[in-house]
Amino acid sequence: MGTAESNYTERPSRIPGAVVWRLAPHRSHSSRILPDGCMDVIHSDGELFVAGPDTTAHLTWSAAGRRSTAVRFAPGTGPAFLGVAASELRNRRVPLRDLWPSGRVRRLTERLDEASDRASLLEDVLLAVEADPDPLATRVLAHLRTGHPVAGVAAEIGMSERQLHRRGLFLYGYGLKTLDRILRLNGALDQARRGMAYAAVAANSGYADQAHLSREVKALTGITLSELLK
Repeated sequence: MGTAESNYTERPSRIPGAVVWRLAPHRSHSSRILPDGCMDVIHSDGELFVAGPDTTAHLTWSAAGRRSTAVRFAPGTGPAFLGVAASELRNRRVPLRDLWPSGRVRRLTERLDEASDRASLLEDVLLAVEADPDPLATRVLAHLRTGHPVAGVAAEIGMSERQLHRRGLFLYGYGLKTLDRILRLNGALDQARRGMAYAAVAANSGYADQAHLSREVKALTGITLSELLK
C-alpha cells in the first residue's frame, strides 16, 4: 500500500507462493520491517542482495528516489532458489554475489538497472533456477497455522523433534517455536488492524491474555501494539 512517504505495491509472483513488491519513496524515511518467516531477493538501483529471515523487527532507511524491486519467497522456499540454508542468512542482509557467482550477479544487476520491467526480469531469473522447494515447508506451515502445538507437529509429520528442528533451521532460519511465534504475531496484527479489540485478538490468536499479546509484540517488534498500529 502507498503512504505519504512512499509508493509501495505488491502482487502475486509467477513463483508459487511468492510475492513481488516495489518501493519508490517520495521522500526519505525509516521503516520497521516485521519478521514474517520469509526471505527476499531485492534489487535497489545498482545493488542486488538477499534479506534473510528476521527474528525481530529490522529497521531500514529508504532514500528518496531510490527504487527497490523484490521477490519475497514463501516461508521455507527461499533456500531452494538461493542454494543456502536459511539459518546462514538469519537477521542478515547479504549481497547476492556472496551466494551466486559474482560475474553472473554483476551482469544481472546491470540488466536490472536498465530494465523497464525489473520485476518480470527478476522473476525470470529466479524461475530459471528450476528450484524444487522441500514440500515439508508447506506441511509444517499448515500444521502451525491451524493451531497445532510445536511438540505435536513432529508426530503429525512422522519425524523426531530433533530432526524437525534441524530441518526447520535449514528451511526457515530458526526453530519451529520461533516460527510459530512469528506466524501467530502476524495473524494477531492482521486482526488488530481490522479494528478488533486487543483482548479479542489475544483470545482468537491463542495468547494467554492481552498482557501476553503485548509482551510478544514488544519482544518481536521493539515497540508497543498501539505504537505499531499507528
